[in-house]
Amino acid sequence: MAGDLVLSDVRAALEAEREELRAQLTGLGVGVTAGDYDANFADSSQVTAERGEAEALATRLTQTLADVDRALARLDDGTYGTCESCGKPIGDARLEAMPTARLCMACASRR
Repeated sequence: MAGDLVLSDVRAALEAEREELRAQLTGLGVGVTAGDYDANFADSSQVTAERGEAEALATRLTQTLADVDRALARLDDGTYGTCESCGKPIGDARLEAMPTARLCMACASRR
């Protein structure tokens, strides 16, 4: 469990981040029928490039959202702040910098 971190503050920050990520994904049209690009656009390569960039961003946002959801689940089950690899506490400084951290610094540096 996290040492001196106020878990209610951590939860509030994670929930706010989750809502922001969901809003960004909605703005990208994730979960909405794809193909909202202008069919009459003259440069199909540009459309393809823009679609690729949007898909890459959506993938990163979806991965981040999954990390946030996992952190919230760990808060719920009482394992937040415990390394998933070695079971030792994750340092408060690491959790403050990266609230979704699943590994302590020692285990993260081995990967």
